[in-house]
Amino acid sequence: VQLVESGGGLVQPGGSLRVSCAASGIIFSMYTINWYRQAPGKERELVATISKYRSTNYADSVKGRFTISRDNTKSTVYLQMNSLKPEDTAVYSCTAVNSIAGTTYAYWGQGTQVTVSS
Repeated sequence: VQLVESGGGLVQPGGSLRVSCAASGIIFSMYTINWYRQAPGKERELVATISKYRSTNYADSVKGRFTISRDNTKSTVYLQMNSLKPEDTAVYSCTAVNSIAGTTYAYWGQGTQVTVSS
């Protein structure tokens, strides 16, 4: 199983960025995908979630600015980030989670750095 994030980089405050999470080795459509972020010296924060039914949830800190979506044909989840702020600077990582017969399977990607700075 492999999750690979991409699309991170440096962006100015107020700008936009889209990060992607591409999965392989799993039946992607069956998994809930989460985006987490962690800034230096801070705890990891759950940013957004999309279920296999495409229901979504967002942290209050990003609601109205970030949008999570999925393309099951490409086994990929996207996080569109608009109106970025310096406090959005962090390593963004995706996880794929599924529960089968009482066992939870969870996989992590390596993360991609997002830096918001002028």
